[in-house]
This record gives sequence, structure tokens and C-alpha cells, in this order.
Amino acid sequence: MRKVPHSTCSVIPRHILRSLAEHGDDDVRETVASTLFHSQLITAGRAAALMARAPAPPPLCNGRNRRVYDAGHLRLLPGKLVMADHRAVSGDVEAIEAFAGSGAVFDFFARTFFRNSIDGKGMPIISTIHYGQKFDNAMWDGKQMIYGDGDGELFNRFTIAPDVIGHELTHGVTQYTAALLYHDQSGALNEHISDAFGIMVKQYILGITAPQSDWLIGVGLLGPNVRGKAIRSMKAPGTAYDDPLLGKDPQPAHMRGYVTGSDDDGGVHINSGIPNRAFYLSATALGGFTWIKVGRIWYRVVMEKLWPTAGFQDFAVATVVMAGALYGVGGQVQTTIADAWSAVGLPVPPSLMKQAVAGEIRPFRRRLRRELPEVKAA
Repeated sequence: MRKVPHSTCSVIPRHILRSLAEHGDDDVRETVASTLFHSQLITAGRAAALMARAPAPPPLCNGRNRRVYDAGHLRLLPGKLVMADHRAVSGDVEAIEAFAGSGAVFDFFARTFFRNSIDGKGMPIISTIHYGQKFDNAMWDGKQMIYGDGDGELFNRFTIAPDVIGHELTHGVTQYTAALLYHDQSGALNEHISDAFGIMVKQYILGITAPQSDWLIGVGLLGPNVRGKAIRSMKAPGTAYDDPLLGKDPQPAHMRGYVTGSDDDGGVHINSGIPNRAFYLSATALGGFTWIKVGRIWYRVVMEKLWPTAGFQDFAVATVVMAGALYGVGGQVQTTIADAWSAVGLPVPPSLMKQAVAGEIRPFRRRLRRELPEVKAA
């Protein structure tokens, strides 16, 4: 049986929170200390849930199954039900954003990859808003989404960015598929995959192509006085923010800048900038809607070709080989993706590019249509 990752999956990394604790005033330090402490409690609960015996899968559903709960600024989960598909009425902007965002993520995976919810079997997408007091994070806890309100100065409400919602819910998809461990390179891959699908969710909602996208994760999340555009840039890792309190964006864009050490679970939110840049280069070079080719390749690899301890080079090889299987060995798509990996310091040997297995596309599509016949391609 595969192990599953059991560290917290949160959008605001610990290195940002630590910088705030070091450089902020007493109010900032108090808010950050509370966020860190309660994030760790959620992590502990998530680990226990993931280590327990998995419950029987829910029956296959025919559409969205969303539930939004309000914690009422307490730290109780899930809270009071305020929105669901059978009662989609609320005047709370965070409830509306969490509800719409989870629906957009469901639609994106269903219509582009024929996936039925996070686990592929129709599980409800549960969200809790107004978690705690000034909680500066959004998290996937292994079973549901948790959104803080932010403190209003450094961070806005955490439901504001649909790519953040897509990012966190994709941690659930990875949990049920590749089960990448959440440390070192496998953890950075976990973060990269969430960024890749998170940005695709935003592009899908906006109806824009790869060249039209800003390639920024978390636009609108940073408060009015923070010097920054977002929390990460896939186009130019290391340039998203440079602020006296948050610090400077530490993401590298190339393997020569790879960060080692135990901080941030081995740099999971930092080194993810390297595959993020490769994904951006691949998608913009091929043009069009990102999910049509590059996203399809990434999804197939996550579904079929990874294991819990897979690293960057493993992932690079798998995507290049999958590109050959889907679009032809030596063709434009495969060479474009191979070039993108080379550009970030992860070249794929030409001999491995020829390992694509012809004819594996149709059986995969037949299996998806058999498992989820009610979902049609967009």
C-alpha cells in the first residue's frame, strides 16, 4: 500500500510566516504565532486521518457535491453549514467564493480530464470559512479545505484567489493518485503540481491561453501595504514579492539555485519554482489553452507514472516520455517539453525520449469514459 503525504499542505509557507514573526510588530507576531500553532495542530490531525484506515469510497455522483461551513471564528471543524448545492444561498462573500471556487475546480477536472471530484469517485468538496481569528492561511487537511480570513493588512481573505483554491484542492488529487511525500524534492513536486493545476484553474475560469496568463499564484491575496504581486511567480520564480516584513521571494528558477536544508520541509515551497518555470516554458512555447496538451501530459504522469519519493529528474523524464506517447516521439510537443526541462537544468537524455509506448492513449480514454460516463469533454 502506498504511503500518503502527511505534512500540512498550506498556501503560505513557513518561511514567510517566520519572516513576519522576526520583523513584525507585536500584533503581527501574535497573529503569526497563532497561525503557526494552529496550522501545526491541523497538520497533526491530518497525519492521524491519513494514517487511519481509509473509509469506503462514496458512491459515484453525477455532478458537484459542495458544502461550505462557517466556523464562526472558532477552530471547530467543519462548523455550521451555510451553502450547499441543494441550498446555494448566502450573502457572505467568503462563502460565495469558496462555493464558486470549489465548483470551478470540480468542473475543470471533470471536463478536461474526466475526473469525478478530488478522489475520482465523487467525494464531497467540503470547505470551512472564517476559521479562527485572523488566521493567515488556506489549507487542505486531507479531508477538506480550511480558509482563514487573513489579518486585513498583510493578507486578505484566503478565498479571494481561485488559483489558491485550485492549488489546495489539487493536493487532494495528488493524495489520491501519486501520493507524493511532503518533503525534499517529492514535496516540491507536490507543491509544483498544485501550482500547475491551480494556474490552469484560473486560466480556465478566465478563458485565457497560456501566453495571455500572468502566471502568478495568489493575486489579490497580499494586503494593501505589502510590496508584492502574489505569493509565487511561475514565469519568473523569485520575483513575486520583496517586502520588509515578508522578506524576498526565495524561489530559484534553475537547478543551480536549488536550496538544501531542513527548512520548509526541505524547501518544498521554495524549490518548486524550478519545475514551475519548466511548466511555464512548455505551456507558453506550445501556446493555446494550457490544459489541452501540457496539462494533459502532467495529469497523465500524476495519475500513472509517479511514486511517493519521485524527484525532479524522475518527473522530467516521465513528462517527456508521456509527451512522446501522446503526441509522437521526436515531435514538437515532446521536444518542446524536453527543451523546457533543459532550460531549468534538468535535461532528459535523448535515449529516454524514445521510451514512449505507442497505443496507450485509447485504453486510458476508454477506462475514463467507463468510470465516468456522464462527464463529456469540454
